[in-house]
Order: sequence, then structure tokens, then C-alpha cells
Amino acid sequence: MKLTLPQPFTFEAGKRAVLLLHGFTGNSSDVRMIGRFLEKNGYTSHAPHYKGHAVPPEELVKTGPEDWWKDVQDGYNHLIDLGYEEIAVCGLSLGGVFGLKLGYTKPVKGIIPMCAPMSMKDEQTMYNGVVEYARGFKKFEGKSADVIEKEIEAFKQTPMNTLHALRDLVQDVRSHIDHIYAPVFVVQARQDQMIDTNSANIIFENVETDEKQLKWYEQSGHVITLDKEKEQLHADILTFLEQLDWTV
Repeated sequence: MKLTLPQPFTFEAGKRAVLLLHGFTGNSSDVRMIGRFLEKNGYTSHAPHYKGHAVPPEELVKTGPEDWWKDVQDGYNHLIDLGYEEIAVCGLSLGGVFGLKLGYTKPVKGIIPMCAPMSMKDEQTMYNGVVEYARGFKKFEGKSADVIEKEIEAFKQTPMNTLHALRDLVQDVRSHIDHIYAPVFVVQARQDQMIDTNSANIIFENVETDEKQLKWYEQSGHVITLDKEKEQLHADILTFLEQLDWTV
């Protein structure tokens, strides 16, 4: 059986465009339902993949935030090249961090960071998460338990400089969010076990724009886009987008 991996997508609908950004170790399937929802409501969306994501985990450790930031910019430019002049950005976790970075480096109509960290857990916790991601990917590939454990042991021998660079990226973005003047809708899941949920307050309090709102989703976990309150999240995202000062 051929393994079908998630792919980047572009759903073209109206003249208003939204860049959708997935999280660390995630992929476009994390934001695909939002893309389809936006399409039905007249919005175009594009979701790129970061280098080393949605491919075998051995590729992930060869990449880092500089590669992924280039992929984010390429995704933004892809929408520009398609003729979309006004772009909002909506990102989950690391995607939310990148969305905030776009907010002070590129013209954007609005920013929706969802469960975006403003500090990172210790590197051992992050590393354990990557190992679990690798194990899950290998299960998805249909490998036997014995093969998986052998490959995981080999995987653990690979240096993972990515995690230190990731912490530096988050700190750098946090130090610049007071340069954000575009409207911001901060989304945070109350049951989020992956990040310090106070990150949502830090973003809300420190972005410079007066057009900002923060909403807590009481029943959802970190991957809020796939959790219990996703329909409410969709509706809230649409409400926010409809309030932006689009010229088209």
C-alpha cells in the first residue's frame, strides 16, 4: 500500500486571502478544515509545509527555524504571485509565532495566533515530544514494533540543534511583538498541555494594535483546530476576518 502523506494546499475562492500555518512537527492537515471552511465563505487560503515536515522524521532534524521561516515567506509570496494583494495570517502553535513575525515584517490585514508559545519548555521535554512524533510517524508508515524501536534508537543518535534554535526564534519574536499594528485575534485552548497558556496574555498585552481580542476555548487542547470546539473556532475566525478593513 502506497503511503499518502499530507500535501500543501491552495483553496481559491474570493479576493481576500488567508495564509494558514501549521505547527512544529505538524502539517497542512492541522489547518485543512479551516481552509475548507474559509473557501465556503468566499476566502482564498494557502497552507505551505515547512521543510522537514510531513516527511520521515530523520529529515526534520536536518532543518531549523531559518528554513521554516523561508517556507512561510514563500507561502506569503505564493499568494502575492497569484494576485492576492491583501493577506491575513492564521497560524497554529509555531505557525502562530511565524504569523506574529509576519505581522512586523510584511503587510498583513490581520493575525490569528492560535496556541502560540511565547516561551518554550525545557529542551528535554521538547526533545521527548520530537521522539514521540518520530515514533508516531513510523507507526503511520506501517512498520513493526521491533523495527520502530531500532529506528528510534538510531534517531536518538542524531544531534538536534533545531530545539535550541527554536527557543531563540520564540524569544526573538516575543521581543518584537510590540511592533505589530495589524488587528490581532489571540486564540488559546484552556486545556493546552503543550505550551504555557500565559503566552496568550503576553501576546494580547504586548501587541501595539488597539484592535485586538483574546478568546479562551475551555474544552480544547493544543491542536485546537482539530478539537471539540473547532466549529466555534471557525465561526470566530470568520467574524474576525469580516471585521477587517479589506478593500476587496
